[in-house]
Amino acid sequence: MDFQEALAAVFTFDNYAELLPLVRNSLLAGAVLGLLGGLIGVFVMMRDLAFAVHGIAELSFAGAAFALLVGANVVAGSLVGSVLAALVLGLMGIRARDRNSIIGVVMPFGLGLGILFLSLYEGRAANKFGLLTGQIVSVDDVQLGLLVGSAVVVIVVLAAIWRPLTFASADADLAEARGVPVRGLSILFMVLLGVAVALSIQVVGALLVLSLLITPAAAALKLTAAPGRVVVLSVAFACVSVVGGILLALGGRVPISPYVTTISFAIYLACRLIASRRVTGTAGRRTVSASARGSGVSPTPST
Repeated sequence: MDFQEALAAVFTFDNYAELLPLVRNSLLAGAVLGLLGGLIGVFVMMRDLAFAVHGIAELSFAGAAFALLVGANVVAGSLVGSVLAALVLGLMGIRARDRNSIIGVVMPFGLGLGILFLSLYEGRAANKFGLLTGQIVSVDDVQLGLLVGSAVVVIVVLAAIWRPLTFASADADLAEARGVPVRGLSILFMVLLGVAVALSIQVVGALLVLSLLITPAAAALKLTAAPGRVVVLSVAFACVSVVGGILLALGGRVPISPYVTTISFAIYLACRLIASRRVTGTAGRRTVSASARGSGVSPTPST
């Protein structure tokens, strides 16, 4: 395959206008997942759970692969695997060191199980590949209703525990001293994270779920430390990544995940560049101000 053929496989917009109405439900599902991922991702970053997301994704992949093997609902299998992994991590790994060691044990086990189930599956190869890298499919009304319903439940519960969860995430010891049920909140959040991971896997796959649940929040934190602004930016970045990835994938012949991850990564790089320029500009102004004070000359105020 030469460069022109590779480019045509990635960006082919023939009959794009006719294909666009077919993914209306997929776009709605992507927007919902962007909202969910952006909200959950803020707490993932605050609680240092990036590695946990990857570990949960591996067992979610194993559950989905088992469901595919036995002919059950793949989304249900993914949810079961994610929630089980989240409960294990929530119950056994409260401290970061314990949690990371448990994830390091559970993650390869889940990945190995998933590969075993896929090797035993004799159906379409596209179904196997889609679990790992995601796929753009025609989401029917039933699937959309299930996804939206699950996301709404997670968002409602997250909104109900938002303030104590924020307190516990910022300073667990102080929150526990103030009577906040830190352990219970930690377990509940891990379950919510497990559901979010399972839903996100349907779009970006088990291998690249970090791009939806971590990268948008990490990019938002580069621009601001204000809690409200971080949430808004994280949701916006996640929605742009997912919806934009679906629109681009519709015009290509490759899975959706490369588009979603590329957009998400580009947003992160842009935010990091803006943050670095802010730091450089602030340091420069401080140097000029210090030099002016040392020479006894008042610095000229900027207009």
